[in-house]
Amino acid sequence: MSFSLPNFDLDRFVRDTLAEDLGGGVPGGGRDLTSESVIPADAMFAGVMDSRDPITVAGLPIADAFFRALDPDVQVERLVAEGDELGAGAHIMRLSGNARALLTAERSALNTVQHLSGIATLTRKYVQAMGRTDCVLLDTRKTLPGLRALEKYAVRMGGGQNHRMGLWDAAMIKDNHVLVAGSVNEAVGRAVTAGVAQIICEVDRLDQIEPAIRAGATRLLLDNMDAGTLQQAVALVGGRVQTEASGGITLETIGAKAATGVDYISVGRLTQSAPAADIGLDFTPL
Repeated sequence: MSFSLPNFDLDRFVRDTLAEDLGGGVPGGGRDLTSESVIPADAMFAGVMDSRDPITVAGLPIADAFFRALDPDVQVERLVAEGDELGAGAHIMRLSGNARALLTAERSALNTVQHLSGIATLTRKYVQAMGRTDCVLLDTRKTLPGLRALEKYAVRMGGGQNHRMGLWDAAMIKDNHVLVAGSVNEAVGRAVTAGVAQIICEVDRLDQIEPAIRAGATRLLLDNMDAGTLQQAVALVGGRVQTEASGGITLETIGAKAATGVDYISVGRLTQSAPAADIGLDFTPL
């Protein structure tokens, strides 16, 4: 099955990741020393990838690509779909092929699935903690360099949506921008004059709301406000622009904040510090 994401080159990612592990370009590198010295070249393995804890799965197409890169004839059977919620002990993927190739690709494949499934699992927990509201959970730009497309993909697999993909697709005016511009309305006004279509303006006080809207902001990021203050902010906005709560959102507080009527809640922790999912891969010789 093909897998593609905007601004993400899967073949290059697989090639570079394997080269890093194998020591490509390093004197004496470019090889799996252990497998070459211990495993016969024609040995065959079968393996099963499974969950050790309840998870939401993400990243199987990338794992598939790692194995196929080293053994084009590998047999891979994905037993679940991306975004599926799994219990502990669920079988995720079966594969069989050249033992050296499978062992060499194993860590890169597992690292990717564990990391992306960890993000998807945490995202699903936040979505569920929001309760029955129309509020949408968003990620942020707090991603690992080089992994943004994959990490934001994992957020979608967990039921969240993506905020800005980068600095290019919307303006986000924060406190430091306001500091240089001199005021919220001046900063927003400059973005309007520059012809920016989407202008998100951070406000951390209620008295900043009206100047930001009048200046032309299309969304207000209500920063570090408790649920009571958020409710007041939403009332002051009155549906004129979109609202987004952000800053210090936890699983314990997100439900109350989602119930205030904000349109979005953004959580940096989804990609910044989600724990890796506990996923294993056990092989048997054929």
